[in-house]
Amino acid sequence: MTQPTHLGGGTTFDLAAIEREMRREDVYLREGHTARTLVREPDLRIVLIAMKAGARMAEHRASETVSVHALSGHVRLRLPEKTVELPFGRLLVLEKGLRHDVEAIEESAFLLTLGWKSP
Repeated sequence: MTQPTHLGGGTTFDLAAIEREMRREDVYLREGHTARTLVREPDLRIVLIAMKAGARMAEHRASETVSVHALSGHVRLRLPEKTVELPFGRLLVLEKGLRHDVEAIEESAFLLTLGWKSP
């Protein structure tokens, strides 16, 4: 498993290598998507998500503000009042509590960043 590199006061991740590993996981092959939490701090979560073409994540909502950054492929998010296309390189920020679902139009990976309330 690809490990992060810890630097004085920071950490780097090889997202391409991690994505390749995730696409070989049983859960990805079986369910069409998988996720790996890269950062879990009191005030921040960063999650890498990989999806097969046609895979869907059912409607849900995050309790905090989130950003979705398409790293590869193309995903579509359905919001209550509109649909947002998120091809490679596009970034979307969602208000906390906003209902949405996610569909991979093609094999895709995106980085989900969640602001988190400190305890």
